[in-house]
Amino acid sequence: MLRKFLSGRRLVPIVLCLQVVPLLLFPSSSYTLTSQEWWLPALLTALIAVALVQILIRRSPAASPWYILSFAQGINIISRLMMLMPHANLYVGGVQRFNTSYVVLSVLAMLLSAFEIWYCDLPEVRNKLLA
Repeated sequence: MLRKFLSGRRLVPIVLCLQVVPLLLFPSSSYTLTSQEWWLPALLTALIAVALVQILIRRSPAASPWYILSFAQGINIISRLMMLMPHANLYVGGVQRFNTSYVVLSVLAMLLSAFEIWYCDLPEVRNKLLA
């Protein structure tokens, strides 16, 4: 039932375009030029944009754009796991505090990326775009 709903003709392009959300879901402090966290999401977003152009606009039947989508989301999960522990705590006034916003946003982004990987692997989704 859920798979049939998620593979609806109008819903597939919308969910595919939402692939950039887990890539860009960072606290605002990550988007400064002094931080080095912004370049990987920007690169992965560019990869997603190229793949979406191939899938949604050019209607390419090739499997490579789908692999690019899964690759970008997988790298997002891996990079989030690598950055989670160093950013889980922060010092405020000499006192170590748990960085709740960063941890919650990272876990949410990883879950959304896992959903997108699962979604792109559904045969119903690919068939709707080829039909």
